[in-house]
Amino acid sequence: MKKKYGEKVQRLALNAGFTCPNRENGKPGCFFCDETGSGFTTFAGKSIKEQVQLMKERYRRKGIKKFIAYFQNYTNTYAPLEILEQIYIQALDEDIVQLDIATRPDCINEATLELLKKISVRYGVTISLDVGLQTANYHTLVKINRGHTLADYINAVLMIKRFGFEIVSHVILNLPGDNMLDVIESAKILSALGVDGVKIHSLYVVEGSVFGEMYKKNQIQICSLETYVDRVVRFLEHLSPRITIHRLVADPPSIGTLFGNWGKSKSEIVNMIENKMKTEDTYQGKRARFI
Repeated sequence: MKKKYGEKVQRLALNAGFTCPNRENGKPGCFFCDETGSGFTTFAGKSIKEQVQLMKERYRRKGIKKFIAYFQNYTNTYAPLEILEQIYIQALDEDIVQLDIATRPDCINEATLELLKKISVRYGVTISLDVGLQTANYHTLVKINRGHTLADYINAVLMIKRFGFEIVSHVILNLPGDNMLDVIESAKILSALGVDGVKIHSLYVVEGSVFGEMYKKNQIQICSLETYVDRVVRFLEHLSPRITIHRLVADPPSIGTLFGNWGKSKSEIVNMIENKMKTEDTYQGKRARFI
C-alpha cells in the first residue's frame, strides 16, 4: 500500500446490508457462517456514509489519511446492478483510494465487473473472494454447504483476471474432513491461477451456525493447533512467492465463539508458524511448482 499510494492505508469494514444466495429461502448457509455473515466488526444499521465516517475517525487518531472501503460481510455483488452502483458510490470520497468487494465465486458476472471497471478509472478495485476458495477439496465444499463448486471458483478468477482487478482469495486450512493433500492442492491451484493475495484462516465455530450446533453435540472434529501450524507451513511452501499473504490465522469474534484459535492469541499462533519455518529453514514458495 505504501508503494502504491505513498503512505499507510487502512481498510474500513463496511456493512451494506446484502444477503447471500446460500441463505435465502430457508437455506442454512455455509456451515461455518453465522447470521452476521462475518460482519461482527461493522456498524450494521447505519448508512454507508455514516459507517465510513465512523471508521475514519477511529483511525485518523493514529495519523492515517487514506482508506480502502471494504464491503465485508455476506455477498457484496448479490443485488441488481443499479443497487450495487448506488451503494458503491456512497463509499467513495476524497480519502478513499480503493474499493475492496467481498463476494462469492458464483456471484461474479461481467455486468458487475463492467461497473467496477468504470469505478476503477479513479479508484483502485480489489475483488476479495472471501467466500472462496476455502478448499480445493470439492467433496468438502459440498459437505460444508458452500453452494459453489471448485469449477465456479476457477471460472470466477479467470473472469476477474480478464478485467485486470486484483484478486484476494480465502482458504480455511483446518476444515473437518480435509487433510494435508487438500492443503497443498489448494496452494497449487491458487498459484496456478495467479491470484494476487490470500487470507489463510483457521476455522472458528460460533453460535448461530450449523457448525456451532454440531460442535456442541461433538459431531465435528477440529485438528490440533500443532497440525494447523504444520498445514500453514506446508501451504506456504507450495504457494507462489509472488502471492501476498494477508493473514495467517483467524480473528474470532469476542462474543458467541464456541471454539477459536485453540485458546491462543493470534500473535502466539503467528509466532509458532514463523518459528517452525525458521527451525525447518523453509520459506514461502520453497516447493512451489507454479510461480
